[in-house]
Order: sequence, then C-alpha cells, then structure tokens
Amino acid sequence: MIDIRKLGLFNRMAKEGGNTVASHLGQMTGMDTEMEITKINFIDIPDIKTHVGDDKQIGISVELTEPPHGHVLFLFEANSAKELARGMVGDMDDEEAEGGGFTDMERSAIQEIGNIMTSGFIDGWANVLRTTIDMGTPTFTYGPGSGMIDELVGDRGDEMALMFDSRVHALDSNVDVTVYTFPELGELVGLMQDIEV
Repeated sequence: MIDIRKLGLFNRMAKEGGNTVASHLGQMTGMDTEMEITKINFIDIPDIKTHVGDDKQIGISVELTEPPHGHVLFLFEANSAKELARGMVGDMDDEEAEGGGFTDMERSAIQEIGNIMTSGFIDGWANVLRTTIDMGTPTFTYGPGSGMIDELVGDRGDEMALMFDSRVHALDSNVDVTVYTFPELGELVGLMQDIEV
C-alpha cells in the first residue's frame, strides 16, 4: 500500500529523470531535445509486450543493482539512432556501414548515448527518492521490442509492472526515444514511504 499523497512522487521521478536525459542528450548531440512524459501505468506484462509491438527496434537496457532494482529500457527506431549518432560524431558517409547499417563509430556513439540516457534517468530518480541507485552496464540489442520486454521482465512472478512511458523528442529532427522502466514495486513503494511530501 502507498500513501495516496505520495502518488505525485511517480510524476516527479518521471519528470526529473526525463529532464536530466534531455539536457544530457542536448549537450552531447547539439540537438534541442525535450522529454515528454506520456503516461505512468500499472500494466500487465503481456499487455506491455502488445503495446511495444514486434517491430524491430534498437533497445538499450540496464539493470538496477540497488533498490528499487528492476530494469530500464530505451527503445528507438534505427533512423532515430542514426540521427543521434550523427549529432555526436558528424556524418560518416565515407565509412562503410556493416550489418544493421551502422558503422563502428555510430555503434559506439549509440552505446555512449545509451550510457548517458540510462545514467541521467536513474540520477533523476535517485534525486527524487533521496538515495543513490547503482546500475549495471547498458546492453545494446536490435530486434522486436516485445522480445526485449520478455527478456527483461517475462519471468516476473508479479503479473504487473509499473510502466513509465516517456518520450525524448529532438525538436529539429525525427528523433524519438521511448523509455520503459520496470522497478520492483515493493521496493519502490518502500523507498517512497520514507519521503516526506
């Protein structure tokens, strides 16, 4: 159970995490980015897979190694990834792109962007929860989004996950990144209980 007065903390976590990501991304790529928090839902895991769909996307996931444990997943289209990478490393047309259409330089830029996004988002959460949250190394995947969800939370005993559906949008380009977070609900509520609102 969570004190109803603390429900606003969910919004603060989403906003703070999102704004941190947008400002870090803007600094790295020179793009004007903003974060839009579309909704926060308690949702059945099978429904999340349906929501994400089977289209191939780039996923960057990270495991939280301290409370509230769980995973964060950023999903974006290959075109968005390319555009973000170009913002960082410039246009690399002269270098041959291999499988998946990404040059080594673009791939490492995207991984670096993944590091920045995941750590920015988690830092935002940690600020609101007044704690530190350690995390593992981000993992880079290309494939159906629903498969990534299955991989991360498909084996959870509790049927529901908390889904923050947030979008990072670059204003002058077609870059859209969606972030899904799957914290352990009991631990998250525990951290929230300690915060005065």
